[in-house]
Amino acid sequence: MGFGQVKLGLLHEILGRTFYGPLVFGNNAPDSGNAELLAIGMEQSGSDAHRQQWLDPLLEGRVRSAFSMTEPGAGADPTLISTSAMRDGDEWVINGHKWYTSNGSVADFLIVMAVTNPDVHPYQGSSMIIVPTDTPGVDIVRDVSTMEDPTPHYGKLGGHSEIIYRDVRVPVENLIGNEGTGFALAQARLGPGRIHHCMRWLGQSQRAFDMMCERAVSRYLHGSVLAEKQMTQSWVADSMAEMTAARLMTLQAAWKMDRDGAAAARVEIAMIQVLRGHGAVQRDRPGHPGPRVPGLLHRPAARTHVPGGPGRRIYDGPDEVHKVTVARQVLKRYAPTDVPTEHVPTRREAARKKFADLLIEVSG
Repeated sequence: MGFGQVKLGLLHEILGRTFYGPLVFGNNAPDSGNAELLAIGMEQSGSDAHRQQWLDPLLEGRVRSAFSMTEPGAGADPTLISTSAMRDGDEWVINGHKWYTSNGSVADFLIVMAVTNPDVHPYQGSSMIIVPTDTPGVDIVRDVSTMEDPTPHYGKLGGHSEIIYRDVRVPVENLIGNEGTGFALAQARLGPGRIHHCMRWLGQSQRAFDMMCERAVSRYLHGSVLAEKQMTQSWVADSMAEMTAARLMTLQAAWKMDRDGAAAARVEIAMIQVLRGHGAVQRDRPGHPGPRVPGLLHRPAARTHVPGGPGRRIYDGPDEVHKVTVARQVLKRYAPTDVPTEHVPTRREAARKKFADLLIEVSG
């Protein structure tokens, strides 16, 4: 609809509050990115040929799609992609091995990234090709296990498929855009997708944050509501700061993409990918925020028990109550003092008095 990435990002933040939101409104991954890819390809080639057969049905929710790029030996380096698509008359013949093709086992068609010219630099030698899943030679082997679903069920929405292409033949017209522009198309597709992913994470984070705050002002424990406990206040402040920083950083990337294009926003997009991925600071526990958007979801979600309550994930009581017990018992070992024991001027003067004779002997 021509909204641009800032408006789409804000929209995804709202829809991301529920897992089903993007699916209901038809802008879920990978369909939304593939629709954008088809539109960009048509603009690039100047042809409207794919609209009626692929794009319109996808936008209307009548078909599902998958993006088949990642390979077992080329996960983080797409220049190592070995799947090939060779021209044979009026057909492409595709051979290769892909995995983590999201929704591959429920898709009606696949968008396959393959090498169409091995004699040039990888950035100029790859292309995107539409492959219907019922094409002879397409072998959707399985849905790969993940930490989310270690025992996946084949044909489940949200699965990640391993696919083998054996002499798969599709019409030459199934090429998206121009031959050799696969990397440019991938960048144009993945950049907006990363913004949408991050904003959906933030929508989930806000939902968890709202649950935490509601619990904090509702639960009475040990003489006051949880909202009056300093530990709870620390969680609220940390979560709010983390979400606000990530949100502004993601919207800045969207704004730059709208203004200057995906290529000009590569640094900003990569930074929010770091936020969404591993991050440089490996800290992910309450009170020690690390710069990770999934962590921004997990931390408020983990804090929603504040402490205990329905749906808590901790056995034998919440950690925070045990922390209070530890602190109380440990602090009993110490006595109050007006002057800190480690006050340096006081300790220096005491040392001079204690070792006065030795100091005189040494200096004399």
